[in-house]
Amino acid sequence: MRFDVMTLFPAMVEGVCSESIIGRARTAGIIEVYTHDIRDYTKDKHRRVDDTPYGGGKGMLMRPEPVYDCYCAVKDLLADKKNIRSVYMSPQGMPLTQKKAARLLEYDAIIILCGHYEGIDRRAVELVADEEISAGDYVLTGGEL
Repeated sequence: MRFDVMTLFPAMVEGVCSESIIGRARTAGIIEVYTHDIRDYTKDKHRRVDDTPYGGGKGMLMRPEPVYDCYCAVKDLLADKKNIRSVYMSPQGMPLTQKKAARLLEYDAIIILCGHYEGIDRRAVELVADEEISAGDYVLTGGEL
């Protein structure tokens, strides 16, 4: 099974996915985990991914363009896969349960979109995510897994 993680913090994901059970599964070839830095898909020299919310509001959101462009690049990498699921990790999503995890095993590849700031501009989420999943009722520092 292949996992492609779209994030602002690929080193964090790589660190976690290179150790313990996940690291051993990768070494054994049971799973593949690839990270994709959303900042690589920005168009300005400062690699900005944040913006004020469309329509106003507090906080900052991730801009839709780099998220969508990263997603398109990942989809191109998965051209040989027929059964792909795209998941946005979000506090508003349905909780990740054992049953949902088992259902996700039916896919050849899973694209995981990790948010940051106050989240991701909803327009990007609607374009790239098949579903939203919550890892639980707690806050993580970067929104990764």
